[in-house]
Amino acid sequence: MNVLRKIVPAPLMSLTLLLLWVALARSTSPGQILIGLVLAFGVPPLTTGLRLKNVRLRAPLVLMRFVLTVAVDVVTSNAEIAWGIVAGRWRQPRPAFVTVPLELRDPAGLAALAVVTTIVPGTVWTELALDRSALLLHVWDVGDESAFVARFKHRYERPLREIFE
Repeated sequence: MNVLRKIVPAPLMSLTLLLLWVALARSTSPGQILIGLVLAFGVPPLTTGLRLKNVRLRAPLVLMRFVLTVAVDVVTSNAEIAWGIVAGRWRQPRPAFVTVPLELRDPAGLAALAVVTTIVPGTVWTELALDRSALLLHVWDVGDESAFVARFKHRYERPLREIFE
């Protein structure tokens, strides 16, 4: 069992990498499967130090609601940004750097927050304070900065605190 764990330290990640490669390649040819296997067996040992350990989800129902919230926000934000680009000559976006004070300290929760911030169009995670007390976001179109911070904390930080802390 110990030898198997050294060969495949993260079996779920290995399987996911293989399936994603085959899906992205849109081919089950022997060459594509071989490349997928090389990735599946090669990437996990190289990323062992990057994986979080002892992550425990405390509220699976909150997690499901959170994923749905993020999905809705991704679609909505895409539509808003597309409209903003199309209608740009009538109203210029108001980009700004926004500092968001954080209560979330869990590394897995912060990683999830970074992913969410990255996939929701219109926001880019630019910096996390060394003490993890605040993050700096670049926001494509900010109206009321304090309203944006309150919404961000309510929609993203609060559920992640329930899930991870």
